[in-house]
Amino acid sequence: MKHPTIHDVAREAGVSKSLVSLVMRGSDKVSPTSREAVLRATKKLSYRPNAAARTMVRQRSYVIGVMVSNLHNPFFADVIDGIDMAVTDASYRSILTTGNREPRRERLAVTTLLEMRVDGLILLSPVMHRKHTIEASRSVPTVVVGKAMRAATVASVTNDDRTGAAMVVDHLFELGHSRIAHIDGGSEAGAQPRRAGYERAMQGHGLENQIQTVSGGFTEEDGRVGMRRLLVGGTWPTAVFAANDLAAFGALEVLDAEGIDVPGVISVVGYDNTALATNHRLGLTTVDQPRHDMGRMAAELILAAIASAGTAVNHAVLTPKLIVRGSTGPPSP
Repeated sequence: MKHPTIHDVAREAGVSKSLVSLVMRGSDKVSPTSREAVLRATKKLSYRPNAAARTMVRQRSYVIGVMVSNLHNPFFADVIDGIDMAVTDASYRSILTTGNREPRRERLAVTTLLEMRVDGLILLSPVMHRKHTIEASRSVPTVVVGKAMRAATVASVTNDDRTGAAMVVDHLFELGHSRIAHIDGGSEAGAQPRRAGYERAMQGHGLENQIQTVSGGFTEEDGRVGMRRLLVGGTWPTAVFAANDLAAFGALEVLDAEGIDVPGVISVVGYDNTALATNHRLGLTTVDQPRHDMGRMAAELILAAIASAGTAVNHAVLTPKLIVRGSTGPPSP
């Protein structure tokens, strides 16, 4: 069966091919009557534009490739929503892929997006080596979200994670805690500045001898493993700061299973303020990252870079906010 072409649509609508193209691009330079005629013709003929051919003609696909490191982390849902709204408003589309937190698979995902001739790349907390990100940015404008990327060709949108972690320590210190432990994020994006912010804040409160960090990650299992390590030995921390909300919920699962009262015996704090943070019976004290704004800003940066032929590289750092809920309280006497 022959697929209808733009020539067929123009003939059916009684207009020129260039006018059909304007309608397909969503241009406002078309009269309502002509637009309606074209739309009727496309519906009647079941016409779908040939994206590959359109890309070759325009030298632009009007598609932004988005690579997310972990689809199971609810943090990214709002970021992606912010991206999609911004690119749609600019008459672009976004296409999503994932690397499942594996550097090799992330590189493959990015390669696939480039082969699809996307106009730009937004990488959400990539774990692949920075040299591969820089390599991709030499092909199309690239923005990294959630990970500091001080490269001349790569724009970035990050949260001030050092300040966010310090807010957690300050809050717990003000409640009366001194034995504050940290389940860190391992090699995940944002983990290092959160760890550094925790350590610096502990030192600032004269608690350098109480610094206790156990290796973890950004999954619930990482939180479970980290919490079990902290419960080994005679002296438990009175408060635990987990590197993200998922790890915090893993820690809470262990405490619930052991019958350890939260926050009466051990307070728990997460990071990200995902939708899950309100689901626990207590509510999770956590650091809010403006996720939707981060996605929107990433889209705006990538669109600006496309418009300026990749010469506009900016680094946006957003300010976090501590959200206090029922998982933190004063230490027991």
